[in-house]
Amino acid sequence: MKERKLTRLKGYNYSQSGYYFVTICAKDRGEWFGNTKEGSMNVNTYGEVANQCWHDLPKHYLNCSLDSFVIMPNHVHGIIVIYSEKIVGNGFKPFPTHDLSEIIRGFKTFSSRRINEEMIGNNKFHWQKSFYDHVIRNDKSLDNLRRYITNNPLKWELDIENTKGNSPHKNCVDYYGEIIGKK
Repeated sequence: MKERKLTRLKGYNYSQSGYYFVTICAKDRGEWFGNTKEGSMNVNTYGEVANQCWHDLPKHYLNCSLDSFVIMPNHVHGIIVIYSEKIVGNGFKPFPTHDLSEIIRGFKTFSSRRINEEMIGNNKFHWQKSFYDHVIRNDKSLDNLRRYITNNPLKWELDIENTKGNSPHKNCVDYYGEIIGKK
């Protein structure tokens, strides 16, 4: 199994305002959401459910908004913007504090439940435990990640999450580090 980041950034408050990149994989990287063909992602019914649940997140978590997002055959990538306060009238108003883990947990719960309602038979959908995250700290990293998300279907064969792919990377840290601009 490929290396996974097991914990969040030590000592960081994931409910504070900021941009957060996440990758969330289906259990065992099973291809549940559709397939890529000629550089385009063809989303199936389960992928449509995941897409709808993602886009519904700001309805459930008022302190977040969504940026770039893509569904891949076995995972999703997205950028979530978290606000600790918002301008209301002439001043700032604090939001209920939902941190990144709570928002992702909600996404996983909502989407799993709805996907499993669509299923016939004994097979059940599950997300992989945990998720990859990166706190976006500058515009260059944000631009790199937006471009990566948009172009991910074009590069499915090189994606480290593709169990049948040809990624030159040995682990997720190196793979995402290159995308983010750490290397």
